[in-house]
Amino acid sequence: MSTRSFNRSLLNAAALSLIVLPSSAMADQVINDDLIVDGSLCVGFDCANGVSFGFDTQILKENNLRIFFDDTSTAGSFPSNDWRLVANDSANGGASFLAIEDATAGRRPFIVEAGARANALVVESDGDVGIGTANPVVELHAVRGDTPTLRLEQDGSSGFTPQTWDLAGNETNFFVRDVTNGSKLPFRIFPDAPSNMLTIRDGNVGVGLASPTAKLHVEDTTDNGPQQMLRLENQGAPQIYMINNKNGNDWLFSAGASMLLSPTDNAADAVFDLASNGNLTIDGTLTESSDKNRKTAIEPVDADSILAKVSTLPVAEWTYIHDAEEGTRHIGPMAQDFHAAFGVGADETGISSLDGTGVALAAIQALVTRIESLKASDAALRADLDIALATIDALRAAD
Repeated sequence: MSTRSFNRSLLNAAALSLIVLPSSAMADQVINDDLIVDGSLCVGFDCANGVSFGFDTQILKENNLRIFFDDTSTAGSFPSNDWRLVANDSANGGASFLAIEDATAGRRPFIVEAGARANALVVESDGDVGIGTANPVVELHAVRGDTPTLRLEQDGSSGFTPQTWDLAGNETNFFVRDVTNGSKLPFRIFPDAPSNMLTIRDGNVGVGLASPTAKLHVEDTTDNGPQQMLRLENQGAPQIYMINNKNGNDWLFSAGASMLLSPTDNAADAVFDLASNGNLTIDGTLTESSDKNRKTAIEPVDADSILAKVSTLPVAEWTYIHDAEEGTRHIGPMAQDFHAAFGVGADETGISSLDGTGVALAAIQALVTRIESLKASDAALRADLDIALATIDALRAAD
């Protein structure tokens, strides 16, 4: 149906509704030509002489207001759906609204309720849509005095479990709200968060940077000294489990009463146990790097000098303060005395096991040298003694 034919039919219907036949019976009026009304038009049972039109060109006036679009197309390729404009419910106590009704399907896809706030829905010429604002500045712009919110509700009508989510923001935070499960807030962003606080790019997740180069890449470029970059916290022992799916190897880090390293997913299989008091227990051999290719400024030591220092080095039996309750005893020198005697190590509060071993080996070498010297002296003395004894025996025989 052409626009001209539609307008003609609408005007015909409107004009004829105002005509009353002289007889007591009312009949439809058909005008087989264009109808031009030079003025305003009132249609409805409650229209009467003297209607005040103001700036209104057409008024529909009665207690049930509807405009019906009856598409009479019959060819299969032409659309024929019927539509209706509906103003308010017709039942007592019904709602006040303006609706577009899909008359063929019996549905109302668009409804504006009476009392809706100003600029409840605005579509600008560039396609921007405003909700609560007359001047949307992006494709969808929502304005409200307190916590503008977008609700996503799966109502179960398609057979899936009902679930409702909210996207909302206010002066406190932007958040995702799980409405169905007690309005929990599993995701929140607080105002003035730094740029690139969370980035997902090429399958990598970045915290604090725009181009992460690992599956999880955390960066902080501020010059504020040492700080925590990763914190794991729960009511038990926080754990990190790493699995090599190619060869089946796996490792478990577990932080409970002590830091454990296990080659399985069970902390009870730990081969590395670092207690909170600093005690370290390993299942296996401790090998410290001593490759000459990784060393420099190599100098020989004076074994005799080291032996002399060892002979005067105080050695005591003692207990670590953190082991005082258990009373665990140890034997060894104090780090301060060791450092003063030999001048090795990072500082005077600890003794490297390599340094202790080196001092012991040098002292042993000096002792070996002395023992060999004593053995040589003893052999010479024995030889001299044998000669003396032989001489005595010879003299006795001569007598």
